[in-house]
Amino acid sequence: MDVNQYLEIFLDETKEHLESLNTQILNLEQEPEDADTINEIFRAAHSLKGMAGTMGYKRMQTLTHDMENVFSEIRNGTMKVNSNLIDTLFQCLDALEEYTNNIQETADEGTNDNQQLINQLNEYLNGSKAGKEDASAAPEKESKEASESSNSDEKWKEIKIGEPEQVVLEAAKSQGKGIFGISVFVEESCLLKAARAFQVYKEIEEKAEVIACNPSVQEIEDEKFDLSFSLVVISDYELEQVLKEAKNVSEIEKIEAGSFEFEVQETTEIHQAPEGKEETAVAALPKETSSAPAKPQKAAPAKTNDKKPAGKPVANRTVRVDIEKLDVLMNLVSELIIAKNSMVADSRAEEGTGFREHIEYLESVTTNLHESVMKVRMVPIESVVSKFPRMIRDLSKKLNKKMELYMSGEETELDRTVVDEIGDPLMHLLRNAADHGLESGELRIKRGKPEVGSIFLNAYQDGNNVVIEVKDDGNGIDVESVKNKAIERGVITPEQAVSMSEKDIINLLFHAGFSTAKTISDVSGRGVGLDVVKSKIESLSGEVEVKTSLEEGSTWTIRLPLTLAIIQALMVTVGGEKYAISLGSIQTIEDISPSDVKLVENKEVINLRGSVIPIIRLSRELDIESCKTPDENIMVVIVKKGERYAGLVVDELIGQQEIVIKSLGKYISKCRIISGATILGDGEVALILDANALI
Repeated sequence: MDVNQYLEIFLDETKEHLESLNTQILNLEQEPEDADTINEIFRAAHSLKGMAGTMGYKRMQTLTHDMENVFSEIRNGTMKVNSNLIDTLFQCLDALEEYTNNIQETADEGTNDNQQLINQLNEYLNGSKAGKEDASAAPEKESKEASESSNSDEKWKEIKIGEPEQVVLEAAKSQGKGIFGISVFVEESCLLKAARAFQVYKEIEEKAEVIACNPSVQEIEDEKFDLSFSLVVISDYELEQVLKEAKNVSEIEKIEAGSFEFEVQETTEIHQAPEGKEETAVAALPKETSSAPAKPQKAAPAKTNDKKPAGKPVANRTVRVDIEKLDVLMNLVSELIIAKNSMVADSRAEEGTGFREHIEYLESVTTNLHESVMKVRMVPIESVVSKFPRMIRDLSKKLNKKMELYMSGEETELDRTVVDEIGDPLMHLLRNAADHGLESGELRIKRGKPEVGSIFLNAYQDGNNVVIEVKDDGNGIDVESVKNKAIERGVITPEQAVSMSEKDIINLLFHAGFSTAKTISDVSGRGVGLDVVKSKIESLSGEVEVKTSLEEGSTWTIRLPLTLAIIQALMVTVGGEKYAISLGSIQTIEDISPSDVKLVENKEVINLRGSVIPIIRLSRELDIESCKTPDENIMVVIVKKGERYAGLVVDELIGQQEIVIKSLGKYISKCRIISGATILGDGEVALILDANALI
């Protein structure tokens, strides 16, 4: 069988399982006795092993097999979770991630056997087995019987028969029918357990009537069982004939079966049952070829009902879609919006109201379509931030600092293209908080702080933007230290330093190659972290700023647009040319008299309702001549970046419009105040101004 066609699915699902294992193993370290977490880990490891085996990746399969054995011992209660074991398991996840990356790049897992990790896992297993043998040596009859019962392959003996099933079995026995117990064991490497189990079930049902099933039929269909299930059946056939076809089903390890013995409970409740009930049960028995099995299945044993969650299981209503297909869909919506803008422009020249109504309807439909497509492209940032608790745990050990990461707003959604890019900036900020931000435990105690430092990662939606904050309760930024380091490295001169504000000095941290670390380590010190953060966030049309208080901590705030494809913009003209400004950054629009423009430190400013706001004449920035005379009132668009305001002077306002952002390519990338272009309804191209860069 050619498995290459399944490679993409394998990679997607492997990454999901690795992500889940990272999170669950962290939870396991905090709550070693949590059965739900242990079961979730075991299922993920088992699925990984089966998938790797099916795809022929033997090294990956071997490592996950040993991991699964360890998880099995933890689940059985014969192995205790400790910090060293968790460290080893995380190293195994790193090795599996390395295999996955190799497979993604070359379709081959590589040559690293990770024998050292396998030996470590086996040492834990051998220690666990030795402990288990010592414990089982105690001559306690009850525990011995329980152990024998649990290790027995005749698992059908564990099925408890309820009153309705007992009535049917008594009637079958009186008619001379065979009553059998059957336990089916699926191979560990089987990928589609539910499908194989259902095949066996159907084959047995051809020659017998199923009276009881553990786990229930619904749980088997939902794959909510480990590697075995048991049945109680009645049949006119011999046991060998009942099992003949079922034994031919592939990926079934073995089928154990025998006569099923049950106790006849002569209670008044059975004898007082309505006459019709027993007659119906007896009368139904000869009709084995009919669809009668459906009836006993409804009367599930009491034991099974206790396990089964209330309510009908919710089906998975998601589908994997290639991001390229979504890009094509988005491009088509973009073209539709451009076509709509053309019709809107033409409709202004038309006299009839009917045509305008059709245009308004088209505008409404395209807006709704755009919003729907955007929702499809939106994904929670949880996929990015879920790996950070593990990273903070590793940094805590490496830096010998006690720290905790608190996250909120993981469900906040962003465009898929943005989510794929923000992982590195957030990682740098968290590492920066752990290394530079948090003090040593001794210093924290001296300052009256808890010994364990706190790092907070908060995300929330603010209008058309998503805000992500990385906050710590550490030392904060020493502005004087930053200033001295900048002078020492020649980034600024002593004269410049005197006139610089505190905010300007802090912004020097974003300078390429600048670092305040005294030594270079694998965590920090090379001066590339914050530079990467700033350049990456600004390439996503976002912004990053920092607030700090010495000895209290720092807060790094990233503000990102929800989407990079289609935005609402204000269309303006400067010197006869049309430009677009994103509505997300616009606060107000003001009509200002030339006499209200003042000079402060040789820069033009206006006093707007008690706030002094600098103004930027776009005609000068764009090097084009304004259409307005110096005596005319000026039109000022007030924009905001973080807590800073500026007024952009334009010639005329055209109006609000939905625009499609088109990239200008790398040739014009050096012009930072232009973030892209858009095609207007009349076919004219308008440049999009980046308010952040202008401020």
